[in-house]
This record gives sequence, structure tokens and C-alpha cells, in this order.
Amino acid sequence: MREIALDTETTGLDPNSGHRIVEIGCVEMIDRISTGEVFHVYLNPERDMPEEAYRVHGLSEEFLADKQKFAAVADDFLHFVQQSPLVIHNAQFDMKFINYELKKIGKEIIPMSRTIDTVIMARKKFPGSPANLDALCKRFEIDLSARTLHGALLDAELLADVYLELTGGRQSKLTLKRDDDFAKPQQKTQAPVMETRNFPPSAQEREDHLKFLQTQLKDALWLEEK
Repeated sequence: MREIALDTETTGLDPNSGHRIVEIGCVEMIDRISTGEVFHVYLNPERDMPEEAYRVHGLSEEFLADKQKFAAVADDFLHFVQQSPLVIHNAQFDMKFINYELKKIGKEIIPMSRTIDTVIMARKKFPGSPANLDALCKRFEIDLSARTLHGALLDAELLADVYLELTGGRQSKLTLKRDDDFAKPQQKTQAPVMETRNFPPSAQEREDHLKFLQTQLKDALWLEEK
């Protein structure tokens, strides 16, 4: 099962107010385990960088000035994600920006039905507890030491680890058997048949036994005539 953990960084909160994507990070997962295959780009937003957004991700106008625009990377992005489900932390936010950019260049938008929102998963699993990415990483003891600022690729990698834990961890079925092992009929092993071994008493042993009965066990019941 192929899935994609996805994260974006932006200039603000709403593309309809003129804000744009500045970074996309995607991590491929097969059976919920990261494969190491990633898609990562920085994007020129064609606008200024608000101070509050810069404090979140540290991406300046100067750094982004020579980066590609979304239109130039859109086909590569779509080729990487293909038709795979997209695992996103707060999917409404990221998909709002992704679909705004796709629609702007005449591409088909990605339906929300293709997304898996880990915020919703976390709130169902841990009601009343913080559901942000930092809190979930701490809960699952996932290393956060590299996360001094938000970054789309780093956050997608952390999200892939969080998603694995939210869905049951590396051994979700609590068994070490492979799935195909359960389909195999269990064969019973036939215990080996042992031959009967006879150890008859010797003539001397019989004589000693009779002498014992006559001298030590007088009037033994089993010697009486019936």
C-alpha cells in the first residue's frame, strides 16, 4: 500500500488573501513505512515574506528569489504523488494551498477524499490531549532535535513516523507470523510408535522372590488358594 506524507510551508494562512506556497515536502511510504523516496522543492512565491511567517520557517525573500515557481514543478509533484492517498497533518490547510496552485495553472485539483488527516486521527485516539506535531512526536518518543524551525520535508518525515504510530506501530497485528502463514493448514505431527520392550525376571530372581515370600511375608494373601 503506497501512501504519501505531505507538508507545505507558506507565506500565510489563506491563498485567497494572496498567500502562496514556499516549500513542499513529500515522503513515500509503503505499508506505512518510509521508503526513503522523497519529493522536495522550495518555491518562489512571487511576493514578500511576512515577518510572522519567516519566524515559523526561516525562509526569506532573498533565499526564495531564485527558486522555481509552482507551475514549473507541478508535473513533477503530480507524478510523485500519483493517485496515492495523502497523509497530512491538518489536511484542510495544505490542500487549500495545493489546490489553489493547481487550479491557477489549469490543472485538476486533488479531492479531499484522497487525504488522511492525522490531526483528526490523533484527536480521536487521544481526546483532550494536544494534537500538534510536536506533542505527538513527544508522545511517541520521536526525535525532534532537528526541528528548530518548521520545514516541509522534515515535518513530512516526522509525520510519517507519527502516522505509523497512530496506526499501530511497526507490528500492528501483535503477532510475529506473516499473513500468509495463517492461510496455511496446520499439519499435525504423528508421535512415533515405540515397540513394547519385555524384561522377564531370570530364574535366580524368581527363586529369590519366592524365598523372600516364604521367610518375610508369611501368610501372604496372594499366595492363598482361591
